[in-house]
Amino acid sequence: MSPNGQPSGQPSGQYRPYDAAGSGIFVGHFSMPRGSAFTTHWHDFHQLAWSAKGLLRVRSEQGVWLLPPSLALWIPARVVHATESAGDAVMRSAYVDPECCPDIDWREPTVMAVTPLLRALIDHLIHPGLAPDARSRAEAVLLDELRPVPVTSVSAPLPRDPRARTVAEALRADPADGRSLADWGGRVGASARTLARLFVAETGLSFGQWRERARMQSAMPHLAAGLPIESVAHRVGYATASSFTAAFHRLVGVTPRQYFPVS
Repeated sequence: MSPNGQPSGQPSGQYRPYDAAGSGIFVGHFSMPRGSAFTTHWHDFHQLAWSAKGLLRVRSEQGVWLLPPSLALWIPARVVHATESAGDAVMRSAYVDPECCPDIDWREPTVMAVTPLLRALIDHLIHPGLAPDARSRAEAVLLDELRPVPVTSVSAPLPRDPRARTVAEALRADPADGRSLADWGGRVGASARTLARLFVAETGLSFGQWRERARMQSAMPHLAAGLPIESVAHRVGYATASSFTAAFHRLVGVTPRQYFPVS
């Protein structure tokens, strides 16, 4: 399938097909205005999906990842995924020929730290006029610089039942809404017990777990925009910055400031 997938929302950029004359890594550069996406697709190459600017959202069967410029996602060859912008973004993806990295064995999407060196190497390899020896050296260093970080996907799938789905969509729109399942039941015409059962059966999560994950997803664009943690905490339903930070660390695996470093 085309490495570009099927674009929607008019992403634009440059994609250079793999050149068998010695290049094991090529870099695609794509401008992705708010709401643009590369819909479900896969590659014959490994992909290092990275946003040089803005926030990317990558979805696969293994989870959902929100990626600021400090993080990239290694997507193994032939893993089906979709990529979209969360706000205006600039994506620079390194596509890696599996034959040039036989020792790399990440079989599921894996989050990587984007160090200043890794960023520089991606920017360097985007130039097609590099001499073969220079390109080969840069490619080897890029592969050596890949460092997984313990970031967990925060996925909050929507339930199918229209009653539970109404609750979920309302909470996505207003994650600070603290109503109980009993309160929601009165609105959608189902008992709290029925709603609780539907969330577990159709999302694999309890209602409380689902709401917490939805709150973290809602928080990430605000954190990426540089809002203070206390302000973000209140926007998504936490009374204090410390309670929000603790929940974020428990679910995501790192603190908000580790995920979105202050520049």
